[in-house]
Order: sequence, then structure tokens, then C-alpha cells
Amino acid sequence: MNQLNVCLSPALIPLYNVEDHIVVIIDIFRATSSICYGIENGAEAIIPVSLVEECAAYREKGLDYLLAAERDGKVVEGFDFGNSPFSYTKEKVAGKTVVLTTTNGTHALHLSRAAKKIVIGSFLNLTSMCDWLKLQNDNILLVCAGWKNNFNLEDTLFAGAVVEQLKTGDFKPDDAAIAANDLYQLGKHDLNEYLKKTSHSERLKKLGIEKDIEFCLQVDLITAIPVLDGEMLVKLQ
Repeated sequence: MNQLNVCLSPALIPLYNVEDHIVVIIDIFRATSSICYGIENGAEAIIPVSLVEECAAYREKGLDYLLAAERDGKVVEGFDFGNSPFSYTKEKVAGKTVVLTTTNGTHALHLSRAAKKIVIGSFLNLTSMCDWLKLQNDNILLVCAGWKNNFNLEDTLFAGAVVEQLKTGDFKPDDAAIAANDLYQLGKHDLNEYLKKTSHSERLKKLGIEKDIEFCLQVDLITAIPVLDGEMLVKLQ
């Protein structure tokens, strides 16, 4: 039976043998939601980088990159946009390559690079991603990006939603996966209401972007699954 593990914070990634797992990166508010939406809307690729300086360096490469940088919920000055899903519409990203750095999501991804495969999860592509995971016959590690290496509620609740779809198959959940699923049972009937209490939700409200929160909690809006191919996130074929 394959393992179904949940890593509750990027700080805990060294405790897992990521090279033995398919890793799902989760940063619901808002990086992984925006990545999934951008790939669905025809972005050629999204290049995740850790540092703002790395993102800025792509200006010198002479190609038509869109540069996206977010820190503490805000767009970094001088960049095209941040990680709001409304910046990843067809009109803005179709046929484009986006270079993206965020506070939490890209950090978690880079710490997971030794994995067998890395895919990106969100409520937007929940069922299509889970259906794909069921077919892989492999260990799964759900990595919650959290907030600056701390636990957060929304990423863990999403991990619980994934566990809900996979637990009836050939997967053995660890204690963190069981706890995440128990949390999902508490919030699944009204995700938006349940997650209003989260600290990151409060941060985003102070920035006046409650619509981003509502958008990111739509379930099965899309089917695209972003997968890391070399340095780029592209649509899984």
C-alpha cells in the first residue's frame, strides 16, 4: 500500500524522503491557485523562483517574460503583477511565460525539488488532480506551503480534501493526513465561511482583496494540472 503523507510546513520537508514521493505543492491563498488558473488559461509555462532578485534577472534575458513577484500579500514594486488569480486570465497570460516568486509557495516547491514528480494543487483543480494521483501507484506527499514556515489552516484543509478523495483507494494516510482530513470534515460544507477565521484571510482582507479568497475556494473550476518539467511548470499532458 502506498503512503499518503501530509507535510504541514516547509520546515518539516527534511523529515520526509521526498525522493520517494510524488509531491503536491499547496498554497491556496494564492500562489498555487493562480498557477493552476494560469496554466488552464494557456500560459506557455510558469517559472517558479525563490528570490525577487532571481525574478528581476529575467528582464535581462531579452525574451518576452511576464514577471510576477509577491511578498507579504502585495505585488513587489516594479513587477507586472503578483499572485492574484485575476492576473492570470487568458487575456493576460495565453502564450506567455510567467516568472513567479511568492512568499510561501515557490519556497515550498524549491525545497521539494528532489521529488519523483512535482504537481500543483488547488481547489480549482481538486478532482482532476486527485483522479490523476489515483492512477500513479506511488507514494504521495502533500506539502502545505503555510505562512513563513508556520502551519496554516487553508493549506491543511485542502490537503484534507485530497485525503478525502484518496483514502478509499490503495493509500495509507499518516497521522498528519488523518488530522487534515478531520479538519476538512469541519469545513467542507462552507469553505469560505470556515476559512474566514484564517490569519492569511485577514491579511488579504486588509489589502482589500476578499474576491481573491472567494475565487481560490471555487472547487473544480478547471482541469489543468501544472507539473514541474525542468525549471518550468507546464500543463500535464
